Amino acid sequence: METNLWKKYEAERDKIEGLCAEYKEFLSTCKTERECIRYAVSKAREAGVKSLAEVMAKGEQLVAGDSVYAINMDKAIVMFTVGKRPIEEGINIIGAHIDSPRLDLKCTPVYENTGFCLFDTHYYGGIKKYQWTAIPLALHGVVCKKDGTRIDVNIGDNEDDPVLGISDLLPHLDRKPENKMKDVKGEDLNVLVGTISDENAEKDKVKATIMSLLKEKGIEEDDFFSAEIEVVPAGKARDFGLDRSMIMAYGQDDRVCAYTSLRAWLETKNPEYSTMCLLVDKEEIGSVGATGMASLYFENALAEIMNATGQYSELALRRALNRSQTLSSDVTAAVDPNNLAPFNVATDAHFGKGISFNKYTGAGGKSGANDANPEFISRLRRIMDDANVTYQATEMGRVDEGGGGTIAYIMAKYGMDVIDAGVPVLNMHAPFEITSKVDVYEAYRAYVAFFASKK
Repeated sequence: METNLWKKYEAERDKIEGLCAEYKEFLSTCKTERECIRYAVSKAREAGVKSLAEVMAKGEQLVAGDSVYAINMDKAIVMFTVGKRPIEEGINIIGAHIDSPRLDLKCTPVYENTGFCLFDTHYYGGIKKYQWTAIPLALHGVVCKKDGTRIDVNIGDNEDDPVLGISDLLPHLDRKPENKMKDVKGEDLNVLVGTISDENAEKDKVKATIMSLLKEKGIEEDDFFSAEIEVVPAGKARDFGLDRSMIMAYGQDDRVCAYTSLRAWLETKNPEYSTMCLLVDKEEIGSVGATGMASLYFENALAEIMNATGQYSELALRRALNRSQTLSSDVTAAVDPNNLAPFNVATDAHFGKGISFNKYTGAGGKSGANDANPEFISRLRRIMDDANVTYQATEMGRVDEGGGGTIAYIMAKYGMDVIDAGVPVLNMHAPFEITSKVDVYEAYRAYVAFFASKK
């Protein structure tokens, strides 16, 4: 194994920079699940991929080499290419999630306090709450009005936009233990949005000003009940490090794997075995709900695809699921030089050493883990070596200290082979996360090799 992948790609840095430039643009514009799906559909359309709904409506027949996509509530997507072999012989699947930790506006979020108008929030996913104070924040999402009108919200990321934020206590008044920033509570994460008062209003004069501004955009206070507005860090993805070897951006868990999986799928033409790229929602809160991996949408979409190829039967569907092989493309924790205590340097993931394969995740004795079969891993080793892909076999932290969960165990319930395979990340779940450009590139190459593989 290479000690550092930059040596391997010394003469090919332009390829790495080219892919990462597009990746940074993706990160800068896709900060919610809906934005990620819009991006995926636009790229699929550019490549000539058809909507499964259109295929079904026209009664068209899918044949080997055809590609389709199926959207689930604008927050998840199934992308499929029909292979040369019957689908029931199995599918090469890569599944990533496109949700990231954030703050969500509550259903009745607008209120006034001490001359400020604020938005009340409920955090989503595992965060360190103090990290979300005293940084610039933006609003991304949708408001759905009673008449069916949908208003897109994107405030804070355009150059001329104002930004929002959550105030933090100055150190001069932060001396009592109960005031320490580490003790920030969920109910303290209130976003400051304005201070100008409407003197014509009878009460809540600052709130009245803000609601007047929102009304100009067609948003009434009651509309927040049927809205989905996410508070995310403002700002673009940036090169990180004096040598520009890394990327700093919000949401790289798990959009780094989503982007590379999507790109690899789009570039895989006329595969031997059918290929599927899954981008799903709700992983950060347990993969629940209609758009999470635990829903039946993935299975239902596959049934429709098989029907459109003339290959559907309940038995054929079950065989296809059972005989598939899946990379749960999710990130892992990179060894942090500033916080070495919870890491096992010998077995955890490192920057610059390629895609990370986690045989198992879980915590406390592998609880909740998918533990990949060695026969499957041996095939993956052969696939990666044949494609000259550098990889590392890793865990996530010391025993009894680390661990985590992905969608792997949900895919494994069908009896298919599954393993976690993704990019090491620093600052995971913080407002700004860090990846190594060369690891991003190697993950993309790994996914290309997997999609094209034969059993």
